[in-house]
Amino acid sequence: MFAIPGTLALIAFIYVRPQEVFTGLQRLPLLYLFFALAIFGLVVDLRLRVSRPRLVPQMPWVIALYLWSVLTVAINAPQVLTDRAIEIAIPVILFVVIAHSVQSFRTLQVVAAMLLALVIFLAALGVQQGNAEWGCLQLDPSGPKDLSTGHPDGRACSTDRMCYGGDAAPGADYACERIGLLGTTSVGHGRVRYRGVLQDPNELALTIGLGLALMLAFFDRKKSAKRGLFLVLTFVLVLVCVMYTESRGGQLVFLTVIGAYFVRRYGWRGGVAGLLVALPVLLLAGSGERHDATSSTDERMETLYTGIDIFRSSPLIGVGEGQFTEYNYLTAHNSYLLAAAELGIVGFFLFASVLYISIKIPLLALRRYAGRPDAAVAATWAMALLALLAGLYIGSFFLSFTWHHVLWIHLGLSGALYSAIRTHDPEFTVRYGALDMVGVGAFCAILLPFLFVYLRLEGV
Repeated sequence: MFAIPGTLALIAFIYVRPQEVFTGLQRLPLLYLFFALAIFGLVVDLRLRVSRPRLVPQMPWVIALYLWSVLTVAINAPQVLTDRAIEIAIPVILFVVIAHSVQSFRTLQVVAAMLLALVIFLAALGVQQGNAEWGCLQLDPSGPKDLSTGHPDGRACSTDRMCYGGDAAPGADYACERIGLLGTTSVGHGRVRYRGVLQDPNELALTIGLGLALMLAFFDRKKSAKRGLFLVLTFVLVLVCVMYTESRGGQLVFLTVIGAYFVRRYGWRGGVAGLLVALPVLLLAGSGERHDATSSTDERMETLYTGIDIFRSSPLIGVGEGQFTEYNYLTAHNSYLLAAAELGIVGFFLFASVLYISIKIPLLALRRYAGRPDAAVAATWAMALLALLAGLYIGSFFLSFTWHHVLWIHLGLSGALYSAIRTHDPEFTVRYGALDMVGVGAFCAILLPFLFVYLRLEGV
């Protein structure tokens, strides 16, 4: 109970990045203050016995993954050990706080409501940005070229060339982009995005696409005309924003979340029906194919091939967490390959184990409680998290999400579901046995050769 305000503030801070909108806030260590508030609240809850000292099933594997990641840095790049250890501790603490501070369905719904509100906020900003006027953006030379940032200078434009005339600053680089609210700007000549950890249009598309599962869960909990209308409006808002990002991966996430519900309700027929519903979305996506799609695909394939070479150079311990870009000018754009290249096969197995246990929790919960009126709340949120994680894992195949905050926030939600269920049903258990490990190990062993063969067939 006392941990929830700090947890909500922490999630909102990660998503919204208020210090980038109101620069005066940069003087305050808000991230660490909210972390301290959430952890202090969790300690108070434990002392008052509001919460029980119960570890979620992923926890041993999360700790092992963190320690192994730090070890790979210590061996391969000791000069950045402290920085990397602190950097990856942030998503781990996010996971720990969310998974262990939420121990009832009421608080689970509060956290889910905050995430849904943030999704709607981001989607609304994205839609506004996608319809905003074009303006000259003076680029920040220290920013990455593929995610260029800068400051609008107030001049209108329709092409990049127009920004170099008139009152252009000598020697500065410019781009003509849409200028949205709160100082946000598009990238790649019109692809909408936010800022901070969501400054990549693909990451924004993935994040808001996951929100559909949360909206469907709230509607399922209490069906009404108002919630039905809100569901439709949210669906349209998210869909339009995803299309404005021009993210093919984001479109897959969106369709995966919707498809999971179709399959759950109608079986294989639901898959066919979901595909028919998806066709207009896919056609609309194709009609708006961005001009750099081919070059982007080629770059990603070359990066994947480089990632496989990096893994082959050090298959056991990898090249060190966070060191991929020391060997390639782009990051892997694939969370699984990134984990293998940076952490080796051991780290890849640990990462895959965390993902597997996280999705096994809602899967077992759905099997246990589906069709039981007395456990409808557990079944509803199990289905939502199953659809959400399915979309997240597919989206992670196209993004470097291994230590991304959004990934670990939603993995924390899976742990929170486990904690809430255990409060009401102490006999609910999720084991990670030898057979599970064999399956995860087989996945790790097959994925990289599969990628290698695929890339060779594509001529990379």
